[in-house]
Amino acid sequence: MNKNSLVLWLAMLPGIMMLLSACGGNQQKSGTGEGRGDETVTITHTLGSVEVIKNPRRVVVLDFSALENLDYLGIKPVAVPKTSMPSHLRKYKDDASIVDVGSVVEVNLEKINEAQPDLIIMGNRLADFYDQLAAIAPVIYPTVVDAGDFMNAFEKNLDDLALLFDKQVEAEKAKADIRLKVEEVKKRTAISDEKALILLHNRGRFSAYGSGSRFGVVHDVLGVKEAVVGLDTHRHGNPVSSEFIQKTNPDIIFIVDRSRVVDNEITNKEEIENSLIKLTNASKNRKIYYLNPEMWYLAGGGITSVSVMIDEVAQAF
Repeated sequence: MNKNSLVLWLAMLPGIMMLLSACGGNQQKSGTGEGRGDETVTITHTLGSVEVIKNPRRVVVLDFSALENLDYLGIKPVAVPKTSMPSHLRKYKDDASIVDVGSVVEVNLEKINEAQPDLIIMGNRLADFYDQLAAIAPVIYPTVVDAGDFMNAFEKNLDDLALLFDKQVEAEKAKADIRLKVEEVKKRTAISDEKALILLHNRGRFSAYGSGSRFGVVHDVLGVKEAVVGLDTHRHGNPVSSEFIQKTNPDIIFIVDRSRVVDNEITNKEEIENSLIKLTNASKNRKIYYLNPEMWYLAGGGITSVSVMIDEVAQAF
């Protein structure tokens, strides 16, 4: 390089440095902004796939299991359905800054729209609202955990959120903890010959559930043997009588009292454990267990509820 070229290069150097600095600053801002950039993630869900901006700031959550997962990951929503909110998520009901958009079975579309969401996470009880919600913002419809592959569905739903919010480390820890709990319970159920029947109680009536059902985690994941094999997997269960339960004679009965969380009724054990139920081995051996209906019925697929569900089954062995 000759002397004249060197002088010219040195004269241009400050301008070049300023330009590079400005470009670098724009790239950083574009990549992160205020915790969010233009990077998107494609999430494949039950009803299709959707492209969502990473780290969305305005999230509407319409499913209690998804809310459990976001709570674990430290993500605060802008709107939730506050009707029948489980007690372990009560802080979201009490937070006046979070908009109340109805219930997990019927939402207020106008309020959801007013919340100006970047993302809507819905639940299976709102399937009929999918198109209307998708017209407001990108929608994720989490995999239904009672579709016969509980653990994979549970982990996929958590992984999707972890990818979206850059929380993979936290998600991996949660999954590892749950897997460890599952294996511990399976060791105990594997050496037990006791057979269980899962009952949903609603206003004096019973529905039975087995493998592959919404409460099938008891059998399919935790390895508890079934008192009745081949029950229908319909979400509303199999209507059964007290006579059926007595003849089935389960060694263990798990009861989810829907009336307690939907109708706010106090669980009436005398009504549930009637004279016929008292003839079962479960009753004689004091192995009738009342499961937390907020966890099993209202949620049932998030980190908190799944952990509690495993613990509640474990107490029988």
